[in-house]
Amino acid sequence: MDASYQFGIEEEYFLADAATRGTPRRRVAAFHAAAQARLPAAERELLQSQIEVSSEPSTSFETAREALGALRAGLAEVGRDHGVLVLAAGTHPLARWSRQSQTQKGRYDEIMAKTRITGRRSVVCGMHVHVEVPRPEARVDLMNRLLPAMPLLLALSASSPFWQGRATGMAAYRMSVFGEMPRSGLPDLFDGPEDYARYVDAMTRAGSIQDASFLWWTLRPSIRYPTLELRVADSCTLLAHTLAIAALYRCLVRLADRRPEWNRGLTGASRALVAENLWRTQSDGVRAELIDVFTGEARPFAACLHAVLEEVAEDADALGCAGEAAVARDIVAGGTSADRQAAAFDAARGRGLDEREATGAVVDWLARATAGAEA
Repeated sequence: MDASYQFGIEEEYFLADAATRGTPRRRVAAFHAAAQARLPAAERELLQSQIEVSSEPSTSFETAREALGALRAGLAEVGRDHGVLVLAAGTHPLARWSRQSQTQKGRYDEIMAKTRITGRRSVVCGMHVHVEVPRPEARVDLMNRLLPAMPLLLALSASSPFWQGRATGMAAYRMSVFGEMPRSGLPDLFDGPEDYARYVDAMTRAGSIQDASFLWWTLRPSIRYPTLELRVADSCTLLAHTLAIAALYRCLVRLADRRPEWNRGLTGASRALVAENLWRTQSDGVRAELIDVFTGEARPFAACLHAVLEEVAEDADALGCAGEAAVARDIVAGGTSADRQAAAFDAARGRGLDEREATGAVVDWLARATAGAEA
């Protein structure tokens, strides 16, 4: 195979007030102006307390690492000048949804008008990975067959254990919050590109969506690029985790593309088992047991990850990202961002801080780790 499977990564970050650790107010407009003047790859997001960055299409993870690392460091520096912290996490530990302000933009106005309170409550940040598919018409088939991998990739990215200032007891609560939005969660199993096109056409003609970019599934064909876009992941606090998930997903796309029989024959029951696995990883992250959608056997997450890494070994070598993909094992051994946030909270409570102060300490850890000050 000579396809390059170019990829690009989009990361969404929260902003926090450096003094209160909550949502910034007066400083946010000046921060955005300075960030966009200095970093053209930084863009406004749905909420004023968010910002998004992206890497250029590439086949090199070293290039992506340098680009995203520079963007994270640059935003942190702009933030220091404006009393703002930048956080890569699926949820903001202290932000209140009722206190958020929308970014003024036509698309966002339409989203908020149609989603109402569910849109206002969607105070979440994700990480998206685009991977170019050599035959764009095959993307719907690949989307179907990649569904079983969604819980595994979510677990590795888990970074949303707090919501509205409280510990949720879950690793990836972002999925529950975003699940209130229409056309979110797992895509359905489509019979092929014609079946998918029929769905998009009906939804568009009925006025439910403006175009297919209003399908906010965990995985979807892009309408702007010849890519299949991964959307299941929380925003990863550590850049190494971002790259590991992107590498593993890129390998999985190549695997599914070169082996048409792989994960062939998924059914309604298969999709229901994927949904159960998604709930398990929302709850327990990399400590979950996952159910094999073909055998029904439940196995520890580490065993499932090992099997997937073995299966994509040829693809990782071919794509030159074996080292990045292998970091997934380090995530299981060392803990996800959700695990580390919980540890920071417990350590702060152990020092005598109250719950609000301890959650603020989590915000501080997130800001340091996002900027690359902690491994």
